[in-house]
Amino acid sequence: MASKARYIFIASMDVDPAKEDLFNEVYDTEHVPLLLKVPGVISAKRYKTEPLTVFVRGAKQTVVHEDEPRYSAVYEIESPAVLVSDAWAKAVDKGRWPSEVRPYVRNRRLVLRRLLEPGS
Repeated sequence: MASKARYIFIASMDVDPAKEDLFNEVYDTEHVPLLLKVPGVISAKRYKTEPLTVFVRGAKQTVVHEDEPRYSAVYEIESPAVLVSDAWAKAVDKGRWPSEVRPYVRNRRLVLRRLLEPGS
């Protein structure tokens, strides 16, 4: 079955080390499940930055971006309107996220990307 997602929304951030366990627990058990209930959100996956060594121009290189956030969540969404919907606004402010996690998050980056179809 083909995905209906034409957009991905990427929320990347760092968290204070003392709150990392709480951050991961709340993200996995509350924040993502709440956002998955928002109409137009198709899927959500979380990622953690890992060391990168890759061949570039015939040479093995280690790539380091000092300011790159450690954690990212990638949401497949139907349209950018999802991110400004009442349902999204309510979901991001439910549970422990706003009071127990958000104050300890830093280096946030929010990115919206549109799927490129052939010929677009």
